Amino acid sequence: MLPKGTRGGALYAGADGSALTSEEGLKGQVGAIADALPKAGDEAAAKKKLPVDFGLFVVLALWYLGNYYYNITNKLALNAAGGAAGFPMTIATLQFGVGALYAIFLWLAPDARETPKISFKDWVKMGPVSIANTGAHAASVFALSAGSVSFAQIVKAAEPAFAAVIGTTVYKTKVSKAKWLALIPVIGGVCLASLGELNFAWAALITAGIANIFAAIKGNENKKLMETPGLKDRIGTVGNQFALTTITSFLFALPLMLIMEGHKLGEFFTLATTTPAVLNNLVLSGLWFYSYNELATIVAKKTNAVTQSVANTAKRVIVIVVVALVMGEGLSPLKLAGSTIGIAGVFLYSIIDKLVESRKEKKSLVV
Repeated sequence: MLPKGTRGGALYAGADGSALTSEEGLKGQVGAIADALPKAGDEAAAKKKLPVDFGLFVVLALWYLGNYYYNITNKLALNAAGGAAGFPMTIATLQFGVGALYAIFLWLAPDARETPKISFKDWVKMGPVSIANTGAHAASVFALSAGSVSFAQIVKAAEPAFAAVIGTTVYKTKVSKAKWLALIPVIGGVCLASLGELNFAWAALITAGIANIFAAIKGNENKKLMETPGLKDRIGTVGNQFALTTITSFLFALPLMLIMEGHKLGEFFTLATTTPAVLNNLVLSGLWFYSYNELATIVAKKTNAVTQSVANTAKRVIVIVVVALVMGEGLSPLKLAGSTIGIAGVFLYSIIDKLVESRKEKKSLVV
């Protein structure tokens, strides 16, 4: 059951600006979900009473729904604004802005979320993570503007391969032979899917690859950041960490937007005020983007690493197939085969990764 006080609202707008569908309003939904679900201290008792964690299923469903609608509204906003030749950087920046406003609203609203107690030095330390987050999101939006949603998702599924290469070369992390072998189907599947892409675009391939590079850097920098003594306690929650990263990313993206598309911002604002499909989908995509990422953190808290890997893999399959059907994108047998192999490789890599980490923890406990 959704929190009391939500209202019906359009999920996304069609090319003529009309609402295509509607359901419970998004505003306030994510901030209240954590309170509506069983608390961590009561989780064990709840599992004894019920064989199934229905709260987890609700969060998973909303996470998938949020990711699905983010991709739909994002693509519709980009198409309505002219695609790759339009305003992808402006849209990416304003999506951060929508998320930043929502995060601030949760801090100001009574009993919604406790504000972090960080210093200016702490904020500066979050800079590398926020820069990488800015690059990952902006490049992903560019990829969506240049190609199909399904193709961009397939390329982004190869993120573990980028993470392995960058981790070993830049951050001097170790990758086991089993994990390197698991990357073979990931890379092979992406290559096969690229051959089967009916609307192949080099720009989409390159920008999705850049998004993977920034995402890999973000993961490593975030790990370093959270190892800073006392920082995690000062931030307070994972939700606060994401909120701070979103706000800082908006501040980093703003000058890039002005440099890249500032000369035609007047044209964008005219388009946004006269074409409801642009403004409506821009706002909604920003809310969906922030919301589904917060829901992902709730899933991470309520599940173990393996379950999270399964859920994330299933999410990619649903987004690739369902969004392709809704948006009328081609799904040739070769593309389907490539995406299946690639995503299966990602799942295998994730499982091996968790097993390796589990063994390391057991060894450290023995020592």
